[in-house]
Amino acid sequence: MVTIDTSDSDDRRVGWAAVGEARPVIRVTTNRAARTHRDAPEKTIDTGVKHRANRWRLERSAPGRVQRTADVPRTSTTATVGRADRAEFLLEKLRERIDRPTTELEYETPYQLLVAVILSAQCTDDRVNEATPVLFEAYPTVEDLAEATPDDIYPFIQSITFPNNKSGYLAKMARQVVEKFDGRIPDTIDGLETLMGVGRKTARVVAQVAHDADALPVDTHVFRVANRIGLVTKEATTPKKVEQQLKRVIPKEDWGEAHHLLILHGRYTCTARSPDCHDCPLPEVCTHYDRLQNRPD
Repeated sequence: MVTIDTSDSDDRRVGWAAVGEARPVIRVTTNRAARTHRDAPEKTIDTGVKHRANRWRLERSAPGRVQRTADVPRTSTTATVGRADRAEFLLEKLRERIDRPTTELEYETPYQLLVAVILSAQCTDDRVNEATPVLFEAYPTVEDLAEATPDDIYPFIQSITFPNNKSGYLAKMARQVVEKFDGRIPDTIDGLETLMGVGRKTARVVAQVAHDADALPVDTHVFRVANRIGLVTKEATTPKKVEQQLKRVIPKEDWGEAHHLLILHGRYTCTARSPDCHDCPLPEVCTHYDRLQNRPD
């Protein structure tokens, strides 16, 4: 459930303080009793498991202009902020906006999570969530999926990107789990990476979300936000390099939370084509915003 707290407090942030307004705090709760959103109806599958969303989306505000330095007071400049300090500031501010961040993929078991993450490669979570309920109804367990052929699986995921490849991945992955792991989804990154369709990012997402592993997966949103804000250096040109640099500036105990915070910030505020800098709580430490301030009108 998304709630917007507009109570007047001393929580006034850059870009809103200039006009004397209390900035809304967007909090995402995971209270199952409150989940009655019409876009995510409860579904009961053959196993009796309730298939429901794990959290709700942050709603992006209406586009606003990017405020200039004259409009937005700056208490510091990006040139004087180290990457570790910038990371600490980012986590603090995003925690104020997002309560209990987690994946937006809908799942109930490690098996369902693994399937959903494989399907989410170069595809939106929304589209995956539309396809998986029927898929999981047809194949409630990994043993059921292991008996399916790619042609059997294809009709259930044809709305997903690259359905031909992914139907083959799922069929092979399920057989590997049954034959090599006795039907149990591996709980380690190394074990997950032996499965078909599971690469570096997928293995780390599943291990972190399902087993709270010490991992900081880097997807397209994490990669973009880390580079834009200046959490990593110009040498961080690959997801692996971004991950390595982020781990140096973010405490180990915060890796999982940071992963989800960066994803949600990138998905709904710091978007690829038109970042909503007006609604961003991080202009003080963002190198991208700093460049916008200094560009000629």
